[in-house]
Amino acid sequence: MHAGKNFGLLEAIIWTRRDIYKFIIVSSIPTILYALLGWTWLSIPWLPLALIGTAVAFIVGFKNNATYDRMWEARKIWGSIINNSRTWGIMVKDFITNKHATKKLSEQELKSIHQRIIYRHLGWLTALRYQLRQAKTWESMSSSYNKEYKKYFKVPEEEVPLEDELKKYLNKDDLEYILSKKNRATQTINKQSSDLKNLLEGGYIEDFRHMELQNMLKAFYDDQGKSERIKNFPYPRQFATLNLYFVWLFVILLPFGMLSEFDKLGDHFVWLTIPFATLVSWVFKTMERIGESTENPFQGGANDVPISNIAQVIEVDLREMLDETDLPEVTAPINNILM
Repeated sequence: MHAGKNFGLLEAIIWTRRDIYKFIIVSSIPTILYALLGWTWLSIPWLPLALIGTAVAFIVGFKNNATYDRMWEARKIWGSIINNSRTWGIMVKDFITNKHATKKLSEQELKSIHQRIIYRHLGWLTALRYQLRQAKTWESMSSSYNKEYKKYFKVPEEEVPLEDELKKYLNKDDLEYILSKKNRATQTINKQSSDLKNLLEGGYIEDFRHMELQNMLKAFYDDQGKSERIKNFPYPRQFATLNLYFVWLFVILLPFGMLSEFDKLGDHFVWLTIPFATLVSWVFKTMERIGESTENPFQGGANDVPISNIAQVIEVDLREMLDETDLPEVTAPINNILM
């Protein structure tokens, strides 16, 4: 997520410079043939080109609206995870007590149980964000422009192995169990449920409070499932593919429609076709690219939902509930990019 006021003009140019080179070449070829070789028959009427441009504008606008909805839904899901996590923290602390226990525990032992369950929740957050950062074939991070821009920020999930992160929150048995599974986030909540069942049988949670805690686990599964739906189901490829084809069709035809228009202005004005066709092409292609870079909000790009930062905020909140003081620093944006 970009955390600055605006993307700088230089950033935008760096992000799109490869396209700009292509637009200059695409607009230069017909202009040279028209102006130097006298191939005036290359010029096409402006009206059909304007109709194509209008259609492309609608298609690009539709895609950008749809991809923005995907990104905003992802942000709302992780907003729900923040709220549910805080609720989980206070419920674990207040619901797990000695009140109905068959064997009374010391305050320190109760705090140890609270810590184990809250830390396991942090393990769930960790497993989930690592799963959401796994690359998919349809995501745009493999594109040259995103690879190049990625040197301006770091993705935490690509810097530290999952096992090293989970060690902070899970005991040895839990860690071995979770790492042996495919969907680690799902099995972490399964472990939580088993732990709650044991506490219920020991009388440390009464029935009503146990049901409320189970409902919270269900809410976490709901949030996880919604995140996985966005991650694992791409923006429909038929829309994305045709959108790209139509934009490039317009870009290629654009200079042919401008040739005669600038030629009417007088000698040598036809050369203005190159900068103006490049500019218009840049506008359309950049709008299409913005939609492409927004459609996968967990891919590890500059426009992602900052799930790594959100997980850190949740960790600080929950560990403060445990009265811990040795808390991690919430990461600051790198070059205005927050992950």
